[in-house]
Amino acid sequence: MNANPFVLVAVALAALVGGLGLFTFNHAQGWSYLSHDPAACVNCHIMRPQFQAWQHSTHKNVATCQDCHMPHDFVGKWYTKARDGWNHSKAFTLGNFHEPIHITPADERIALNNCVACHRPLLTQTHLSVKEMQQPNAPTCTSCHGNVGHRDQGQ
Repeated sequence: MNANPFVLVAVALAALVGGLGLFTFNHAQGWSYLSHDPAACVNCHIMRPQFQAWQHSTHKNVATCQDCHMPHDFVGKWYTKARDGWNHSKAFTLGNFHEPIHITPADERIALNNCVACHRPLLTQTHLSVKEMQQPNAPTCTSCHGNVGHRDQGQ
């Protein structure tokens, strides 16, 4: 039986790329990102100040990183994890990231929606409606409550 040389090369390349991908994912502790453990967020040194601030925050006993930074629906959560994982791995591999790290507008909307989801009963007592907070350039929860979570890092 003669094997097609193109098939052999394609299989070898696929095995090489797959093997390197699995090695890199394992080396970067990628499996930990599939958990709900806040310690996964400090696999990378850039998030240590935020993690340490969260450990001293009012939210430590009631919310983890994912509770605030991931959508609460199944598809949204896993889509966001995949998107962020790809973006973070690309940025850290290429050294192409801002330090201190900044939240993206899309991720800021997710966090705002999660603030609203948990604190909806309190929002009825404030001067801003949820709809008003979602307008461009409107104040958000962290405009007044900047120390919640981990914003007390001089950012």
